[in-house]
Amino acid sequence: MAVEAPAPTPVPGTPLRTLLPQILPALVVGVGAGLLFLGISALAEQLQHVLWSTLPDALGIGRYSALWMISVLTATGIAVGLVVWKVYGHAGPDPAASGLGGPPLAAGVVPGLLLASTLSLAGGVSLGPENPTIAAAVALAYWLGRLAARPGRPAPPGALWVGLATAGTFGALFGTPVAAALVLSETLAAKPGAPRPGGAGGAGGSLWDRLFAPLVAAGAGALTTQLASHPSFAMGLPPLDSPGFGDLLAALVVATLAAFFGLLACAVFPALHRALGRLRHPMLVLPLGGLVLGLLGVLGGHLTLFKGLTETRELVTSSASYGWGELLGLAVVKSAALLVAASAGFRGGRVFPMVFIGAAFGLAAQAVVPAIHPAVAVSSAVLGVLLATTRQGWVSLFVAAVVAASPAVLALLCLASLPAWLAVTGRPLLELDEGGHALR
Repeated sequence: MAVEAPAPTPVPGTPLRTLLPQILPALVVGVGAGLLFLGISALAEQLQHVLWSTLPDALGIGRYSALWMISVLTATGIAVGLVVWKVYGHAGPDPAASGLGGPPLAAGVVPGLLLASTLSLAGGVSLGPENPTIAAAVALAYWLGRLAARPGRPAPPGALWVGLATAGTFGALFGTPVAAALVLSETLAAKPGAPRPGGAGGAGGSLWDRLFAPLVAAGAGALTTQLASHPSFAMGLPPLDSPGFGDLLAALVVATLAAFFGLLACAVFPALHRALGRLRHPMLVLPLGGLVLGLLGVLGGHLTLFKGLTETRELVTSSASYGWGELLGLAVVKSAALLVAASAGFRGGRVFPMVFIGAAFGLAAQAVVPAIHPAVAVSSAVLGVLLATTRQGWVSLFVAAVVAASPAVLALLCLASLPAWLAVTGRPLLELDEGGHALR
């Protein structure tokens, strides 16, 4: 007897009167998130130019001499330590226990968080702008959204402002709303009972209904940064025109090996965080962390400083002048710098530096086996280390794909993500809980 499959239950659509009022708030939040990111980036770049160009040139010291790297990074540790110690809100929660997003902080914490993040970015600390920028945008959007609520009418739910700010900042950071859509779809899949973005409550509405307002915010944030700065993750790798079975095999192997490399960093993170945490006071932990970062900078060279995107392009361009051991050494030093920075309490994100680590690891693999196409090696390694450290599948796949800037690589990366995911699933990632234990 044939058994008919049950017909899928139709998902009730969200009324137009619910979606239309979300457009203006989404546009405002998206543009605001883009401007916030641009402002932080511009300020950090100006201060970075002063610290690493104007001052050493005026003093007659080499810009990336051992003395100058140690001095600037130690001074950065002292400056960030003062902010964490004395400024209201202590620059937010422990960054080792903070991921991409999260509940909104109090608005009064935002100035200290942004100041600490800007100092870290300018001073050469191996962290990116993503976590503090998202946290600041979420806090400000939530605060302003609640202030703008009309008397006598129910205020939009806080989840709406959090979602809009997160999406708008993702769009601004990556210059495209695609990353925000992928991240939010992953979040909604993990929380199928989440309320509608319109605030009607309940779990109804299709995925696109739920993503409607966040995509507007992400598009506005992305367009704001595109018009102002033309951001790009493309690293100048040669394009892959027609991938073959050899490219697929290389992608599978490199992504999996890079995932294990990322897991090593995840395993070390809790112990290093506990060791530095024993010093307790930020004016001990952060200056010591800055000193160690300066020593690591001397060991690895200037390419292992800063958030890593500009340095990744430079590494890709000059990779032929490095041996495989030197390239792997750069990946190891950058990983150590990232772990020290995150453990010591410098404010910043971990995705951007991981791009450099993955690129260095992939170029090392390509130096060992020259037959591997550079785009396959680099993008697969970036995919592997991001899967291991963030456990954000869509973000990892997206970043790896845009690094290669070659559509033909995408199919390889989708397949390469499968063994890499099997290697990392259920294992610790590069984020701690409030007790200092690794999340899984």
